[in-house]
Amino acid sequence: MRLFVRTVETESFSRAGKAESVSQSTVSKEVAALEAHLGSLLIRRSSRGLSVTEKGQEFYDFATGMLGDLEAAEARIRSGELSARGRLRVTCSPVFSNRLISPRLPALFARHPDLTIDLEVSERYVSLIEDGVDVAIRIGDLPDSSLLARQIGCVEAAVVASPAYLAEYGTPASPDDLAHHKCLPFTFQGNSKTWKFKTSEGPIAIMPFGPLRTNDPESVHAAVLAGMGLAQGPNWMFAGDIEAGRLVSVLEDYRPRLYPIQAVSSTTRRMTGAIKVFVDFVAGLLKDEPNLRMR
Repeated sequence: MRLFVRTVETESFSRAGKAESVSQSTVSKEVAALEAHLGSLLIRRSSRGLSVTEKGQEFYDFATGMLGDLEAAEARIRSGELSARGRLRVTCSPVFSNRLISPRLPALFARHPDLTIDLEVSERYVSLIEDGVDVAIRIGDLPDSSLLARQIGCVEAAVVASPAYLAEYGTPASPDDLAHHKCLPFTFQGNSKTWKFKTSEGPIAIMPFGPLRTNDPESVHAAVLAGMGLAQGPNWMFAGDIEAGRLVSVLEDYRPRLYPIQAVSSTTRRMTGAIKVFVDFVAGLLKDEPNLRMR
């Protein structure tokens, strides 16, 4: 039943196998055995790929609910309420992993010794279904409403520069002044991300240009500390440097709205014990961070 559900969601025997850590042939055989047991074709095979039949869609709707209830029941029985055990597949950005989550994991494992975590560290938006991920920590609004999301914090964007850079090139007074400055764009999937600002006329977005583009936030951080230019990024990443005087926050009157930090899971997985424990753990970490807590 799990393999059938995953096949419908990924529209591929091979991707379903990858998500469930079994071979493509195993998925194909199990789905065929399920069809034989039910006496009905559930998935239509053709040279163009796979598609679900009307009977298959009906069984899929039933199966997803049943599997979700089964996972919840298993979790309750194991611990009397919610159990954090087994392998949990998690994805988050490198900055979140390196600075926030990974250093605190010993405390989580001490409380839940039967829990193991596969941590996929990447800036790309990993597909929860196709890649078999249980929970993702993401910043910003979600384009896909089919996912379950719980807001666990928020982050504010800041534009920063080193005192040496500002002494040489001056301090921008408005976003328009950035056209005359060296800016350090962060790239996502090969494209520079725009810098967003709030003005009296409404929100605006500016495309930054400068001597360095990188998809690594830590490299942006290192470059701005070296006086290479201005950078926009999450305020919490620069907070320690601002407090120590190594960086200066500019254009504070133009900061955009707060971005939500969300824990995201697939609707087919529901909130199992391990997912809930991990999400509560990360939410607790954010609550202790002044620049990341809900406000």
